[in-house]
Amino acid sequence: MDIVVKGRKTEVPERFRKHVAEKLKLEKIQRLDGKVISLDVEVSKEPNPRQADRCDRVEITLHSRGPVIRAEASASDPYAALDMAADKLDARLRKQHDKRVVRRGARRTPAAEVPEVVPGVATLYPDGEPAPTGEPGGVPTKKIGSLEVKGDGPLIVREKTHVASPMSLDQALYEMELVGHDFYLFVDSETKEPSVVYRRHAYDYGVIHLNTDPMVAEAEPPAAGDTLGG
Repeated sequence: MDIVVKGRKTEVPERFRKHVAEKLKLEKIQRLDGKVISLDVEVSKEPNPRQADRCDRVEITLHSRGPVIRAEASASDPYAALDMAADKLDARLRKQHDKRVVRRGARRTPAAEVPEVVPGVATLYPDGEPAPTGEPGGVPTKKIGSLEVKGDGPLIVREKTHVASPMSLDQALYEMELVGHDFYLFVDSETKEPSVVYRRHAYDYGVIHLNTDPMVAEAEPPAAGDTLGG
């Protein structure tokens, strides 16, 4: 297994690369997941001086012949961010390993029973609203429309493309928990259509299926100079 360390808009010193190799013990990772292919560590830096307490961000992505496992964290220096992200990765690896061991001697857990067997699936405020799971350090979180922004922002938009294999709803819920997100985009193995599972209030989950509208798909675009409405 290889460890690839790269910087996004920042230089990665050799000292940090050595620290990554020491912190992410390959033998330990391979004991928990024997199908690991590679481990990517991406380091980025936030230039906004108002976010100095979390200016360094580390994202660890573990690729294997099983589900992709991802962990990320932000701190005032890359070493602290790496330590926090490594702890999250270890916890998710252990969760996957324990569930794989349980599956060998028992049936798979249905999606409806996931909240009963996965502790800490959702954290709620007393009024029932879901509480955001931010990084340690007490960074304030505020809502701007439907988005949650930590500290003073700024809003950062990232675009990613993933290769998806068709899977069941149960597997999509399981992989959503592994990557630690509140939603998971997947291709439904029954309908072969893109779908999204997401975390709702309390311990409920939701799923959105997309169906192609044949009327829209077959409609031709208006010719140049045409106007809508006549």
